[in-house]
Amino acid sequence: MASDKTLNAKNLAALGAGRLADILLELVSGDAAAKRRLRLELAGQSEGGAGVAVEVRKRLATIAKSRSFVDWHKYRAFVADLEAQRRAIVDRVAPSQPADAFDLLWRLLDMAPSLYERCDDSNGAIGSVIQDVLENLGRLAPQCGVNVPVLADKVYSGVCANDCGQFDGLIGLMAPVLGKEGLALLKAKFEALEKAPPKPPKYSERRVIGWGRGGPLYEDDLEIKGHARMVRLALTEIADALGDVDAYAARYSGEEQANPAIAAGIAQRLLGAGRAGEALAVLDRAESLRVKGGHWPDWDRVRIEVLDELGRAEQAQAMRWNQFETVLHTDYLKDYLKRLPDFDDEEAEQRALGIAAAYPDFDRGLQFLATWPALAAAASMVLARHGEMSGDHYWYLTDAADHLDKDHPLAATLILRAMIDFALDRGRSKRYSHAARHLQSCEYLSRRIDDWAGYPDHDSYVADLRARHGRKSGFWNAER
Repeated sequence: MASDKTLNAKNLAALGAGRLADILLELVSGDAAAKRRLRLELAGQSEGGAGVAVEVRKRLATIAKSRSFVDWHKYRAFVADLEAQRRAIVDRVAPSQPADAFDLLWRLLDMAPSLYERCDDSNGAIGSVIQDVLENLGRLAPQCGVNVPVLADKVYSGVCANDCGQFDGLIGLMAPVLGKEGLALLKAKFEALEKAPPKPPKYSERRVIGWGRGGPLYEDDLEIKGHARMVRLALTEIADALGDVDAYAARYSGEEQANPAIAAGIAQRLLGAGRAGEALAVLDRAESLRVKGGHWPDWDRVRIEVLDELGRAEQAQAMRWNQFETVLHTDYLKDYLKRLPDFDDEEAEQRALGIAAAYPDFDRGLQFLATWPALAAAASMVLARHGEMSGDHYWYLTDAADHLDKDHPLAATLILRAMIDFALDRGRSKRYSHAARHLQSCEYLSRRIDDWAGYPDHDSYVADLRARHGRKSGFWNAER
């Protein structure tokens, strides 16, 4: 039973509203963020969502007017303030005042460039808030009853002002609300913009902003190229939203369509439109670049889907097996096996496990076997190729050891030792506490190991560790 002194809602309520109000006022004295939170609560209490909207609008106006640089020690509070405004809009304004909430979220997006200018957002915290705002805007839009032509104007302005990526994906996000009418209006606006690129200045007025291999880089060149890129991307997104595959493809040049990633995007849309033959032709035009090397996962995935649609199952299966054999892709192997007749799948699975066990990249092979799972094969691989293991790869080795510790304690021990040795040999002091826990796990596992298969037993291993790293007290004294 909780004590009467425990800090919980019931005990605090017993103090009474008046006493709690006095304590709260005392606590928020000098805390601007806490005071703003209380004002929001009071506004919501007396005027509902409309009152909260007024307070948020005032706060956003204050933030927008400020030009002072936010130092690192004030950065977290700055981000927290922005997040508090976003939450207030979504949780307190949107339920009763969706149009006001929509407008306030848009205001936050408009402010993004000035927010980035005021601080160093290298860790992306402000960017995360802005991304959440954009997603909130997309979910809220259908509830607002926004006039379609007005929304088309706003989307157009947002895309044109997308200097910091704050409006990335806006067209697709608003497409359900814009509908064909709004998308057509938007298309007309961007087609007109395409015909009116920025005019280059006189040669004497051109401004050099850098130097490249080809000579000076001019500001107007970047502006013209940026304008063309923005318009083309917008028209491509509009065509995609309208389901116009041909218009989508037409936005890419023949040279661009030879890029496997772009070809895959076009082919995926052609396949969705029931034009599998054309989709295959598009993929074929990009095959020459694909076979030269590089990682083109979408091209491979879409080609398999197209081959299946065309009834060329054997070719699709051959591609699935090749994808597994090349990179040990789990999903392709699963798809391959489920399409085989009974009993054939068991034989193919065993063949696949053999390929993984002999895979040149030890870490990739072990990771596949441990997660498939094929634990006996994974344990055998560890015992046979232990010297190839890199203890640096803790992100999968820890899980692999956990998978193996029940039935294969020696293999699990060797994995743990690899991570311990790496940490100590390389002097990675930040990993010492983890290494100490691994050593303790090794001790527990040793009690279930009868045959060490030529590897040192636990006591011998620990003695060797002390001989090599006895002075590393950060490891030996770490909490286990």
